[in-house]
Amino acid sequence: MSRFRSPQVILFSENVARAAAFYRGLGFTETFRVPAEGEPVHVDLALDGYKIGIASVASSRDDHGLDPVPDGQRAAVILWTDDTRAAYAEVTASGAPALAAPYEWLGRLLIAWTADPDGNPVQLVQPL
Repeated sequence: MSRFRSPQVILFSENVARAAAFYRGLGFTETFRVPAEGEPVHVDLALDGYKIGIASVASSRDDHGLDPVPDGQRAAVILWTDDTRAAYAEVTASGAPALAAPYEWLGRLLIAWTADPDGNPVQLVQPL
């Protein structure tokens, strides 16, 4: 049986550089870029052991034969924080859309929702 390792989620984007800049602004560190110089078609980023990739819609179609949906709520990125209210205020003040202000869920979590530049929801969550 095959052994897998290092799982990662790839988000498709019409503008990889813009999406990567958004996630760097949330504290992610860029770990890989293609091409190394110029306009990227793929960027990997990591935060606290969690990796995401941003892949160009055009490159995914042209180079890999995929048919990605270029916008909308296709996936959600979940980010745990010690202060959802402060994180939500900071991220929305920097221009990210406000999808849902902080609210308690099941008396166990404080959750807020925003979105990345391509419309993927970003959940900011803390345990209560």
